[in-house]
Amino acid sequence: MTTLDLIGSSSKLRALVQDAEMVAKVDSSVILQGETGTGKEVIARIIHDASPRRNHRFIALNCAAIPTALLESELFGHEKGAFTGAIARAIGRFQAADRGTLFLDEIGDLPLELQPKLLRALQEKEIERLGGGQTLQLDVRVIAATSQNLKRMVEDRKFRADLYYRLNVFPMTLPPLRERREDIPLLVDHFVRKFAALQGKTIETVPDEVMEDLQNHDWPGNIRELQNVIERGVVMTDGPVLSRKTTSRARTEPLSWPVAATRSEPAPIKTLADAERAHILATLHETNWVVGGAHGAATRLGLPRTTLIARMQRLGICDAISGKRSSPPRLRTIEAPRTGEAVGGR
Repeated sequence: MTTLDLIGSSSKLRALVQDAEMVAKVDSSVILQGETGTGKEVIARIIHDASPRRNHRFIALNCAAIPTALLESELFGHEKGAFTGAIARAIGRFQAADRGTLFLDEIGDLPLELQPKLLRALQEKEIERLGGGQTLQLDVRVIAATSQNLKRMVEDRKFRADLYYRLNVFPMTLPPLRERREDIPLLVDHFVRKFAALQGKTIETVPDEVMEDLQNHDWPGNIRELQNVIERGVVMTDGPVLSRKTTSRARTEPLSWPVAATRSEPAPIKTLADAERAHILATLHETNWVVGGAHGAATRLGLPRTTLIARMQRLGICDAISGKRSSPPRLRTIEAPRTGEAVGGR
């Protein structure tokens, strides 16, 4: 079982685990709601591991990371010749998860045209591969997750009501890190030990002022952001005491900087989408608008490059940049240099 995001003893975390263990015993649909970085996939794995399906596969798919043209094939598979480049039959994630669990992350990004097919798969427990006519009977439990307000999307007709109610049998909301601050010391200790071991270091102490800064921060990126801060701090540490540089900038400015698309007054943050937009813009500004590569915004945010681009499009970041700047920054991807042989990367 993965325990990364379950380190802690707060009442909200304990209640969340109890709900996960309770719903694991049945096959009801679950939808996990919460901000980015709160550990939705970890909870989905816990539900799977505690369920009668534990001996079968747990398959995950991020709906925002796959281009719309390929998403149907990823979900349901395709037959040879179904489209250009389909040189052989391929099974989809549904078939791969037969008798197991399929985790659909960022379900709010599922295109409207695919939602009826997903609804049929959930209700009838059957699918058809793209380009095929054979109906396949499958036994798959689906756990969905989203950082969006699906109910509002239903009201705005951006998400089908029938699919929403089919998924929303047992909703679970994951608390952001700022609502369980008592868990931060335990998480910090875990990440310090983890990254110290990976970097061949021995770090025994976290200074009180560093821990105080960490506990006072609001963590818009939640546990993923905390992990990145601690990893950076371990890199800067030479001795047995975690470097005060880990959070030294927090005394004059916050650990994260909300930056608007322009250099004028920042846009007011009223919703979760506003906060996510500001966080992405801040990271793009820090990386000089480099999206991909080892030092790009996607790496800093802990996201695949394609996922970050999809979120930027959904949040209207590209439109804001091009519409509000006379000379908008050019989004770039910097790859590792090639020296005869290909270098593995994202």
